[in-house]
Amino acid sequence: MPDAELHFHAITARGRESGGGATDACFPYWSFTKTVIAISAAKLSDAGVLDLDAAIAGEQFTVRQLLSHTAGLPDYGSLPEYHRAVAAGDDPWPRDRMIEAVLSRGPLFTPGEGWSYSNIGYMLARERIEAASGVGFGRLVDETIRRPLGLDSIALATTREQFSRLHWPAARHYHPGWVYHGCLTGTARDAAALLHALWCGRLLGERGLAEMLVRRPLGGAIPGRPWTECGYGLGLMSGRMGDAGRAIGHSGGGPFCVNAVYHFPDRDEPVTVACFTDGTAEGRAEFEAVAVACTGRPSPGTERARAPRSRS
Repeated sequence: MPDAELHFHAITARGRESGGGATDACFPYWSFTKTVIAISAAKLSDAGVLDLDAAIAGEQFTVRQLLSHTAGLPDYGSLPEYHRAVAAGDDPWPRDRMIEAVLSRGPLFTPGEGWSYSNIGYMLARERIEAASGVGFGRLVDETIRRPLGLDSIALATTREQFSRLHWPAARHYHPGWVYHGCLTGTARDAAALLHALWCGRLLGERGLAEMLVRRPLGGAIPGRPWTECGYGLGLMSGRMGDAGRAIGHSGGGPFCVNAVYHFPDRDEPVTVACFTDGTAEGRAEFEAVAVACTGRPSPGTERARAPRSRS
């Protein structure tokens, strides 16, 4: 990954921290937000507030199936008109227009009988979480994750103005509403600390974490990415990344940057790593997460990380 701008943070099982890049800069978490949605659902389930396996009124699928991408729902990533609108800098479509566009061809399969990645599924899961808790997702994250863990940088972005404050200049031209399940933002350090807290038992009990880790195997190596075995749990991509061994977390990507936030339990000292870099290929951030997990350093040629740039 030559001449890439990389920002990273690592936290070991003993609490040792290291990092590089713009330490105070905030980035879009993209689909790492899915992990936080799943954590929120598991917390509500543990509290007896949300039944993950109850049929949703008027639907054939459950919240668990939404979180595991087994509900049979398509994704808006397959819509050419969606990509054209994002590239043009348009405002997001109303929620119902997006639902209609995605579901116009019907489900991909009977719930529970297949697997297909769906951002719409996570939007519906978020809506069920909000209905069960009685509060919006942003407030729920603030009250149950951000403040208890002291992750001051993390926030749910809902406006162009909020995105314009992020590290990447291209963020000024993007409306976070295009991420229909919501897009959390924050520092690399707070992304690593959030996932690290999940493994330390500071977010869920053993039962809740065990439920999130139940995964569906999805295959072997993925071209252009470090995965040698992959699967998906509840909001957690899960498999193996070559010499790094098991990797459990989530990658994310948008029109101008990508990230990889993973826990590597097979290292001599287990470590949680968050990497953020420019471009659109999630494999770039994943390879750097592997390098940091294995050596404590990014790959040669990637440390062109810079301080936050002027917004003038």
